[in-house]
Amino acid sequence: MRSTGIVEGRFGWAVLLALAGVLSPLVPARAGTGLAARGAAAGESTPPDTATVVLLGTGMPYPDSKAQGPATAVVVGKRIFLFDAGPGVERQMEAAGLPVRGGPVTALFLTHLHSDHTLGYPDLIFTSWVMGRTEPLRVYGPPGTRRMTEHILAAWDEDIHIREGGLEHSVLGGYRVDVHEIAGGVVYDSAGVRIRAIPVPHGSWKWAFGYRIDAGGRSIVISGDTRPSPALEEAARGVDLLIHEVYPESRLKAEKRPGGEDWPKYMKSFHTSDRELGALAQRARPRKLVLYHIVRMNGTDEEILRGIRAGGFQGAAVIGHDLDRY
Repeated sequence: MRSTGIVEGRFGWAVLLALAGVLSPLVPARAGTGLAARGAAAGESTPPDTATVVLLGTGMPYPDSKAQGPATAVVVGKRIFLFDAGPGVERQMEAAGLPVRGGPVTALFLTHLHSDHTLGYPDLIFTSWVMGRTEPLRVYGPPGTRRMTEHILAAWDEDIHIREGGLEHSVLGGYRVDVHEIAGGVVYDSAGVRIRAIPVPHGSWKWAFGYRIDAGGRSIVISGDTRPSPALEEAARGVDLLIHEVYPESRLKAEKRPGGEDWPKYMKSFHTSDRELGALAQRARPRKLVLYHIVRMNGTDEEILRGIRAGGFQGAAVIGHDLDRY
């Protein structure tokens, strides 16, 4: 872990006002859509000793209303651990039936600082505050996370001033963020939840991570953005759930735009093809492979799953959709 500390706005308020009754318990999953992977039936709650994965956003930079920005929640009892904060993260939490009042997120873990993975970060900071958060939001991310956070708070400085000093009477200092800049290894280990950051190769990014989560008797690996990574493959060996980014190799070609001739080179350096992922999964043997952050290039679900099979993996593999639960 490289550095840690609370990031505040210009006022640096230390006084926090306690709000009675703002921390709601986890509410039951909404009724399913008929797909087996989608949430539990209405009225069914999450037992405290299990870990449930909720795909809040499975998209990429293209603005697709059916696939919000990358964000994954791992829910353990009443604790919520978020991995990435793409566009729409707070609204997707509400859509998933997760609490949004009182600062329910235990911690946020950023895989890297690409915009599609962090555009929801200001939303998470400020919306959780407006909804009654009183404690600093714990955030774990690569070097640069602190600087990004400082700039976000500076950009919304007037908002902070008006909410704290005006008729809204927002919780003083409730917007604060406790930033932990990490370099890999175990970054969180508390009350039966252990989270390890795995450095992965994502093109020219100096820092990018996947994460392995061990909690509630389950093992989960989230790839973040990466080309095939031996370290991630080793971490995913035999896990219950491997959530991995992907693109259809058969669709990869130069694009008709300025610089588009470098598109295949870019994808091979920054991302993982369906065939490459099939080969990786065949070696790692997860119990289930979930595909997310799909750079489709007009590829269909069936086409991508065929690529996974062609790469060698014949185990359980599914296309992840927003609000799916596992």
